[in-house]
Amino acid sequence: DVQLVESGGGSVPAGGSLRLSCAISGYSYGGYYIGWVRQAPGKEREGVAVIAPDGSTNYGDSVRGRFTISKNGAMNIVALQMDRLEPEDTAMYYCTADRSGYGGLVRRATWYNNWGQGTQVTVS
Repeated sequence: DVQLVESGGGSVPAGGSLRLSCAISGYSYGGYYIGWVRQAPGKEREGVAVIAPDGSTNYGDSVRGRFTISKNGAMNIVALQMDRLEPEDTAMYYCTADRSGYGGLVRRATWYNNWGQGTQVTVS
């Protein structure tokens, strides 16, 4: 089974930065799409960013230009660098993984089969 463990959440003032990490185990990363999905209180889950097995990336419109998804050389850590954070970015952030990827579309990251427990990000 795939295991995903997020870390790096916290509270920051608007305009600040956070770096989330997703530790991945239990599979060969090379065949999976990895995504970040967030959910704010009272709102639906929203795909934030996706990195494909070939390293290509895709972002949601609300975070493009501010967030960056990346993977390490060992392919067992996927990070989400979040800059110029806004109060609207406040949410629980989840790391997700799936072999399908559904074309790499960010909004389809909410369909992925494997999920971590999440890490809270609060921007005030």
